[in-house]
Amino acid sequence: MAYIEPAPIKDKENPFESMMFRFHAAAEILGLDDETYEVLKSPSKQIIVNLPITMDDGKKVVFEGYRVIHSDTLGPSKGGIRYDMGVTLDEVKALAAWMTWKCAVVDIPYGGAKGGIRCNPREMSRGELERLTRAYTGAMYDTFGPDQDIPAPDMGTGPQEMAWLMDEYSKAHGKTINGVVTGKPLVLGGSLGRVEATGRGVMVSALVAMEKLKMNPAHSTCAVQGFGNVGNHAAVLLEDRGLKILGISDHTGAYWNDNGIDIRKAIRYREANNFTLEGFDGGEKISNEELLISEVDVLVPAAKEDVITIENAEKIKAKLIVEGANGPTSANADKIIYEKGIQVVPDILANAGGVTVSYFEWVQNRLGYKWTRERVNRRSDRILKEAFEKVFQATIDYNVSMRIASYIVAIRKVADTYNLRGCY
Repeated sequence: MAYIEPAPIKDKENPFESMMFRFHAAAEILGLDDETYEVLKSPSKQIIVNLPITMDDGKKVVFEGYRVIHSDTLGPSKGGIRYDMGVTLDEVKALAAWMTWKCAVVDIPYGGAKGGIRCNPREMSRGELERLTRAYTGAMYDTFGPDQDIPAPDMGTGPQEMAWLMDEYSKAHGKTINGVVTGKPLVLGGSLGRVEATGRGVMVSALVAMEKLKMNPAHSTCAVQGFGNVGNHAAVLLEDRGLKILGISDHTGAYWNDNGIDIRKAIRYREANNFTLEGFDGGEKISNEELLISEVDVLVPAAKEDVITIENAEKIKAKLIVEGANGPTSANADKIIYEKGIQVVPDILANAGGVTVSYFEWVQNRLGYKWTRERVNRRSDRILKEAFEKVFQATIDYNVSMRIASYIVAIRKVADTYNLRGCY
């Protein structure tokens, strides 16, 4: 297969430009007309809000929050809310676009959105986080809605923040509206299987890819970079399927064990240690950079975007990369990885288990009926396997990488829907 070199992009280490680099490549292959290209590349709405919050010491701090609606062509926009000091408008724009392609590639009736607040949740009390979440929800009353824009957890947020969001939105409307948000606690209409859904999707994608590459899970090794919700669930599920997890990491550093990390022990340690791996004694301490270029068969980057770059791509030794995070490989690194013969299951396919089960949660809320965990997992696994096969076939049809093939599948669906719906 030949590598398709898209037109030059200003800064391929910038998340939004990185996304546009791949979008442009797929659009050229599809022969997308100029009008549709301009519509699909541009976010339909960008909201920036300032949120003055009274902190526990009585001081007022102003936080900047964002919500970007990239597209609602396929249905209500869908996307998480990220609490992190690194949140920027460009990052949120890129993540919103990735959500559009992710929903399209797994064929669920959502558009793409993303939100974020620039803050450090680790340094904030429960009360401060609640006030921040409620203020952000208040600023988004006219944007959020079960038929309009449906948020979910992302980095730095979880079921509790989604519960506060649902409650604040419901109060403003005078009734309980479960379907305004997904990733909620079970007692508030959350779905069984949602917490582990993204990590489970990574596992499903990895196993299907390994089958294509004739890799035996029982004789394969793996490193998981990032040990939050996605990474730890992916690690334990891959371990259960026979892979030996030699390395794991979080923001405090990485840990390596030639005999395999005991993943359940690591999860217990993390939960007892303020949700960090700092001081974990189940492996030798190494750097995150060393973990990424370690001698393993499967690499799962499950932390942040742009961790595989032009600086380290040449040194990566894994045969298979399964992207648990959004945008972990910069556009500059794509060609290097491709020419090394490393198979990549791209983010918009590999980590789509989360949005798939979020969709199931929304459906259950609308029906007023809960599904069993087995039904959720069975249906999610089927959707992800079907999406993988569709993308894999596109790699053959268009003679491209899986990343560009996944964009081709997604963009074609959104473009066809946009053209059928029309505009004025």
